[in-house]
Amino acid sequence: MSPQTASATVAELSRIGLLAELPAERLRELASRMAREYVPANTEIVREGEFGSRFYVVLGGLLAVTQNARGERALLRPGDYFGEVAPAMGIRRTASVRTISPVTVASCDRATFDEYVKPLLADEA
Repeated sequence: MSPQTASATVAELSRIGLLAELPAERLRELASRMAREYVPANTEIVREGEFGSRFYVVLGGLLAVTQNARGERALLRPGDYFGEVAPAMGIRRTASVRTISPVTVASCDRATFDEYVKPLLADEA
């Protein structure tokens, strides 16, 4: 992946259903801590079985989610997110995610995920 220097924008993150619940100030803080990345087509972003600590949101493009034992599981589009299970539960990645088209994602590290996103996942449970 080729990281860009720009952060995600509040407008972009507000289109992610899970993150839209954040108050405006918290969303601004999160946006400043999420790195925007352009990823070419046919690139694996997350690999099943690996340790992972980054959380991703899809800003543009299409991605496929697959599992070794079950094959293709989902198609991700702008507004979707992935990579939350491993950092939330402290386990290895449960699926692989590969780009179908060129995509733009925004991602954050484990500390940012724990502070801003993990509480939202607990609210959904």
